[in-house]
Amino acid sequence: MTRDVISLTIDDLSHFARSLRAGLASPPSHLEMLGQIARAAGYRNYQHLRASHAPAPQADRKRVERALRHFDGQGRLMRFPGRTRMQWLCLWPLWARLPARHEMSERQISARIDALTGFRDAAQLRRSMVEAGLVTRTVDGAVYLRREQAPPPEARALIAAVSARL
Repeated sequence: MTRDVISLTIDDLSHFARSLRAGLASPPSHLEMLGQIARAAGYRNYQHLRASHAPAPQADRKRVERALRHFDGQGRLMRFPGRTRMQWLCLWPLWARLPARHEMSERQISARIDALTGFRDAAQLRRSMVEAGLVTRTVDGAVYLRREQAPPPEARALIAAVSARL
């Protein structure tokens, strides 16, 4: 005999746990009940269940729009912002256009940065990318490598907006 798969969606787990506890002869505490329900659903505990259903962080659209003002219609960075947080956000589209897992010499990365910007200050941008953790370099500064990582939500939105201009 085969089992029927029945899907159950619970809008308010806390209310569900209270209702379930009310029908038991010797009910566990509310938190123990939440933990047991979470484990029955395949999670380690209630905190694991909550973390897996947490909403994804959203990008601050105003901040992305402000950062986008520093780029021209071809997606080149035209001026480097004065504030560090805005600078680091504006570095992400440059990072996205560097080759992944490809070692570059100082001249190679400077040439790429110069091609992506409307001003010639590759040294400052290289240093800022290293400080922001977007690029790694050897102690002597001879070899640069893009550091692979997932961009934060605002950086993803900015990368998409700049890429749309290309």
